[in-house]
Amino acid sequence: MLRTPGGGPPDPRPKAPAARDAPGAARRTGARTRASARRRGPRRFTRRDLAVIGLLLGIPVLLDMVIVWGPTLASVLLSFTSWDGIGDISWVGLRNYENLFTAYPAFWPAARHNLLWLAFLGLVATPFGLLLAVLVDRGVRFSRFYQSTLYMPVVLSLAVVGFIAQLILSRDQGALNAVLGNTADPTDWLGDRDLNIWMILLAAAWRHTGYVMILYLAGLKAVDPSLKEAAAIDGANEAQTFFRIVFPTLRPVNVIVGVITVIEALRAFDIVYAVNKGRNGLELLSVLVTDNIIGEASRIGFGSAIAVVLLLFSLGFVVTFLVQEIRGESRR
Repeated sequence: MLRTPGGGPPDPRPKAPAARDAPGAARRTGARTRASARRRGPRRFTRRDLAVIGLLLGIPVLLDMVIVWGPTLASVLLSFTSWDGIGDISWVGLRNYENLFTAYPAFWPAARHNLLWLAFLGLVATPFGLLLAVLVDRGVRFSRFYQSTLYMPVVLSLAVVGFIAQLILSRDQGALNAVLGNTADPTDWLGDRDLNIWMILLAAAWRHTGYVMILYLAGLKAVDPSLKEAAAIDGANEAQTFFRIVFPTLRPVNVIVGVITVIEALRAFDIVYAVNKGRNGLELLSVLVTDNIIGEASRIGFGSAIAVVLLLFSLGFVVTFLVQEIRGESRR
């Protein structure tokens, strides 16, 4: 019988496995777990799981199909027909598009105005919003106040912005003419075809700038400070650090801002409709759609053709922009 070194009775407890056997035991345990998992196969969803998944995915997909894709496909089909909303639908093929491009004088001015909206928001309002985001991010005094004040217009709809523009830019009782002292010979900011489009663009940019500022400010907060410190150590000034280090890291935000800018420019409707119903120099494609579908003419097929052109406009810009961004990201 084995005894302990001190001469006492033997220890009946089993000896612990040696430390060197621990890795082997772990491997054997992992092998048994994997073998057991293979025998069980993939986890099967219960009926309750399938019901929950169906509700969480099926309801949003159904709403998207009914609210978005259903009317879109209906507009595409109706654009090849002639229908007043009451009588029979007659197939006319491409006649609506032919009349739209050749015999509808309001189309080309409206298309040019949409492109002007896109250029102004993309080349003026968006860079200005980025500039404001950089200034606020640098931690100037009262930055929270500036941030809240500049973001305030975003919570307003463009229709409300249009009513505010009327209060400021009205010919007879507008605040701008009163400030400038043009009461004797007031300037018709909203009635002059050479001025009203620019005044409305400034009003729309007032709202768009705050939106862009918030998006870029969130992106700037996520930039790693060590990148700026490394650039400063290498001798880069603030401008070089921003354009070579900070701005490339904002690429995901640039994609979002670019898509939002295109959508905001091409879906603009309520601000010009609130001012003068989108006439007298403020024509837009969205206004033409409304005038033809809901107006007295009730040319639903012709209005649907304008809506399809606006859809292709939007998809062309958005898809091209996203493809360029994806290609640039793949080259990195």
